[in-house]
Amino acid sequence: MSSSTAVEVRSLYRSLLRQGREFAAYNFREYARRRTRDAFREHKAEADERRIQELMQKGLKELQILKRQTVVSQFFQLDRLVVEGGKTGKQTSGGGIVRQKDQGLD
Repeated sequence: MSSSTAVEVRSLYRSLLRQGREFAAYNFREYARRRTRDAFREHKAEADERRIQELMQKGLKELQILKRQTVVSQFFQLDRLVVEGGKTGKQTSGGGIVRQKDQGLD
């Protein structure tokens, strides 16, 4: 693989990871990250220039799709999950979350 192709591949990889971080939902962010890493690991030993160019074109299409999907996901903001550092506590029957500090249990 030529050095200019390697630079383009790394640039596409970084762009896909960066764009995946724009998803509003944690699960979509993690899925985009995992899918990008897995796809690049799967093809890391590829040496055929024609195949590399095909994969680059596919990756650029995926990037365009990812950009559209992240814009759509921004319209549907949800509360952060606990794994993201969101609210913690017990859920009440009314759908709200009662946090321990709200109950006076420190």
